Amino acid sequence: MNIKLFDSELKVMEVLWKEGDITASQLVKILNEQTGWIRNTTYTVIKKLIDKKAIERCEPKFTCKALITKEQVQRFEVAELKGKLFDDSAEMFLSAFLSDNSLSDDEIERLKRLIENKK
Repeated sequence: MNIKLFDSELKVMEVLWKEGDITASQLVKILNEQTGWIRNTTYTVIKKLIDKKAIERCEPKFTCKALITKEQVQRFEVAELKGKLFDDSAEMFLSAFLSDNSLSDDEIERLKRLIENKK
C-alpha cells in the first residue's frame, strides 16, 4: 500500500503501532503529553488518516485501528527516497547510507548477512 504520510500523521500512527487499537480520546491524551497537541489538532490528523484509509474508526467510543503497518510505510518511504534522490538506484542509495562512518562492526556484519540472504 502506497500512502504518503506527513510528520503529524506519522506521530499518530506511531502511537497506534505501539499501543494497538485505542480510542481517539486516548490518542488525544498521549499526543498532548508527547507533543503538546490540543484535542482539535489530534482529531484533524485522525480525520486525514481515515480519509487516506490508513486508519479506521470503530465503535465503541471512536476506537482507532491502524490499517497499514509500520513496515509498509517504511518500504514506501525508502522507495520514494531512493527514486527521488538516487535515480532509483539501490547501489547509490546504499553507498550513501554506508558513507556515514557511524556503523558498528556488529551492524556491518548484520548488513552483510542481510545482503547475503537476498542472493
